[in-house]
Amino acid sequence: MDIILASGSPRRYDLLKQIGFDFKVITSEADESYDSSRSPGDIVMELSLRKAEAVFLNELPKKDTVVIGSDTIVVHNDKILGKPSGRDEAVSMLKELSGKVHHVYTGVAMYYFINNRLFIENFADRADVHFRRLTDAEISAYVDSGEPMDKAGAYGIQGKGAVLVDRIEGDFYTIVGLPVVRVYESLMRNGCF
Repeated sequence: MDIILASGSPRRYDLLKQIGFDFKVITSEADESYDSSRSPGDIVMELSLRKAEAVFLNELPKKDTVVIGSDTIVVHNDKILGKPSGRDEAVSMLKELSGKVHHVYTGVAMYYFINNRLFIENFADRADVHFRRLTDAEISAYVDSGEPMDKAGAYGIQGKGAVLVDRIEGDFYTIVGLPVVRVYESLMRNGCF
């Protein structure tokens, strides 16, 4: 069984490696625009589906294969917080999240081609993140570390951003970008190892 991760995210790569799978990475060039009037769960499911489908159609597997696409968004007060465009936006996002609760949604699409049959599993998971109250100096130092610049919501819980978080409700790995238990269970259920 070939396993393909349709993502260039080093965090998703590390998580899939952590659970013991051999796989290859093929970054998706799928359109990542979305209709912001849709629910966050629907948005991440649609984006993950596009990513997996783009790689699947590009590869057109001839043997048993699964392509895993994933997408993560951060939502606060019904507003989606993407990757910051620069230092000022990162500072603004972190000030907005300081002392409050926000939600992280990760969608996963798994394109299975097994015994010449195509089927798809697509789901979303949500975790709630409680930030502690942050000082301006903490925010400035964290932004100056560079870590927030390529992350939705301007922080990485698996890195230096861990100290920003008071507690979470839900799956830690959903926040990092891949709900590993649900992915593992799907792979097991479908005989991938």
